[in-house]
Amino acid sequence: MIKLTVEEIKNIIRPCGLSPMKSKGIHGLSKILIEKHNGQVPKTFNELEELPAVGHKTASVVMSQAFDIPAFPVDTHIHRLMYRWNLTNGKNVIQTEKDAKRLFPKELWNDLHLQIIWYGREYSPARAWDLDKDIITNTIGRKSVIKEYFRKNLK
Repeated sequence: MIKLTVEEIKNIIRPCGLSPMKSKGIHGLSKILIEKHNGQVPKTFNELEELPAVGHKTASVVMSQAFDIPAFPVDTHIHRLMYRWNLTNGKNVIQTEKDAKRLFPKELWNDLHLQIIWYGREYSPARAWDLDKDIITNTIGRKSVIKEYFRKNLK
């Protein structure tokens, strides 16, 4: 990637829906990986989060999926679902991650965050949500979320 221009990287990542700023981050990150890490992706949160365009969630995904080190990446989807399911207070993703790590066994984290995302896409999406198809929210969901769902959908 370091041999490509930022513009060339932007053209490669455009179909993924990634922003033009990501191409700058990828270019800078590639240079640092070569110069500071001998071309290897670091295996610690601190080193990953020092890289441009790598925040805590991305570092968690890398640790979990690339290195099989227990992590529980929380994105907006997991944050929304855990709030719907009354498993977090919904204040922010930092609190949601703490709650998830407290609630679920460490050995499940790497798979469970993906399972929650897949469940959410299929049965509990942000838009066009059908509570009848969402067994988890129907069973353990936050009462205020369910009440709001019926208020909006029974007009």
